Amino acid sequence: MYRFLLTRQWVILTLVGLVLIPVMIELGFWQLHRHEQRVARNNRIERTLTRPPAPVTELTAPGREVPDDNVWRRGTARGRYDAKGEVVARLRTDNSGKSGYMVITPFVLEDGKAILVNRGWVPADAGQREFPKVPAPPSGTIDLVGRLRADEDPGSYIRDTKGLPPRTIMIINSRRQGEQLHRPMLGGYLELISPAPDGQPQTIDDPDHSSIGNHMAYTVQWWLFAAFVPVGWVILVRREHRDQVAAAAKKAAGAADPDPEPQPKAAATAAPPTSG
Repeated sequence: MYRFLLTRQWVILTLVGLVLIPVMIELGFWQLHRHEQRVARNNRIERTLTRPPAPVTELTAPGREVPDDNVWRRGTARGRYDAKGEVVARLRTDNSGKSGYMVITPFVLEDGKAILVNRGWVPADAGQREFPKVPAPPSGTIDLVGRLRADEDPGSYIRDTKGLPPRTIMIINSRRQGEQLHRPMLGGYLELISPAPDGQPQTIDDPDHSSIGNHMAYTVQWWLFAAFVPVGWVILVRREHRDQVAAAAKKAAGAADPDPEPQPKAAATAAPPTSG
């Protein structure tokens, strides 16, 4: 009674199930690896944020990428802002998720080197088609503290749009800005923490390093789906088998019952002759 498993419909259904099981298991492992990466990232950010501040010249150097261990590290710097080299990065969000600009200002150190400083967020004017209103940076020599970030590169998660308005950029990259300013620029940039007096751009909060996302839940979900495939297949097979057994029994019962005796036809009554 299980010959139906050899039909085309059931062969295709079985093959699809056999393909889905390893695919779903692999998707579960993929989500598990993403969970582990997220946890490792959170732990690394937490460790880095709690390390004591260090002079930014000890954390990065001109023409070099920021080491992974120093990304998010608090760096200190003494110097002055170069407002003439200031630009804004488009399509950036503030701490509440509102879209606007990040104000990127070169900060010239006492030894002549410079580092880009993200002074914070300002709202967009005229639909991000014109340079926004940006508060002037503090003047004179100042001491600042910021979180060290790695350079953003073309082709990353940020689209490097061309034809932007003057003094507007899409990606924050020290090499690009250094070529325009003709000044040795330390790799990466600082995300300003202090000082942040009133009237200045809105500083950015520490990165979220407590959320782990839904990757573990998705892992369990994919593995449950993989387990349900053979269970569902067995349920369908048993139901099909039960239906076929019931159909065969009904057919056998119908064949065993004799045909009912034909009823005699009523004799035709002759109509009386009509009178002429």
